[in-house]
Amino acid sequence: MKKILLLVAALLAAVHIQANTKHFKVLALYENGGHHIEFSKRAKVWLDKLAADNGFTVDYIQNTDKIDDEFLSHYQLFLQLDYAPYAWTDKSVAAFQKYIDEGRGGWVGFHHATLLGEFDGFHEWQWFSNFMGGISWKAYIATFAKGQVNVEDKQHPVMKDVPASFIIQQEEWYTYDKSPRPNVHVLASVDEKTYEPQGDVKMGDHPVVWTNEHVKARNVYIFMGHSPNLLDNPAWVKLVTNAIFWAAGN
Repeated sequence: MKKILLLVAALLAAVHIQANTKHFKVLALYENGGHHIEFSKRAKVWLDKLAADNGFTVDYIQNTDKIDDEFLSHYQLFLQLDYAPYAWTDKSVAAFQKYIDEGRGGWVGFHHATLLGEFDGFHEWQWFSNFMGGISWKAYIATFAKGQVNVEDKQHPVMKDVPASFIIQQEEWYTYDKSPRPNVHVLASVDEKTYEPQGDVKMGDHPVVWTNEHVKARNVYIFMGHSPNLLDNPAWVKLVTNAIFWAAGN
């Protein structure tokens, strides 16, 4: 009888969770080439399972050609899955800025989303730089390094049940021309003293997870998003899961 009661309680809890989770649609803009392709492949598999298990859907695009106001109106969350902020179409730039500024949906960006500057003949997208805290890309650890990430705001929903500190085994650790901290709300930073191996590519105060509270859209930038082995890291998986549901308004 005790086992039956426990089973009933578990089923009721599952029904309660499902009833309080709104269905939403996610648009994932992802890179399908270059050295991030393996991350994109694994992330898609993981996202599809997360969506199937939690009652939301994900549509994938590999460029910005389709993006305009009408197209974005169908999505409650925009995932910028390792896609750089340059070479977007003019209409997609205008639509995305409106989507964020007016809070038409949420946004979670990874890694390559802060590749801000003059790249491949394209000028820096100044609005996006401001969105990311007024930063421009400066350098990166091309040979990779292990590092410890420390949570700074344990009370934020994105950090619920995320360990106070956790290790990222392999990352490029971008540096910027300045810290975004004065212009964003920092949720976590990397301790450069824990880098293995140590090197010269450092910036001192080094936020790696943050949200910009000066726009209407719920938004989270998560720097770590280069290697497919991140999907084997429970802390990173929990962080990203939280970010998705929070930014989507669930």
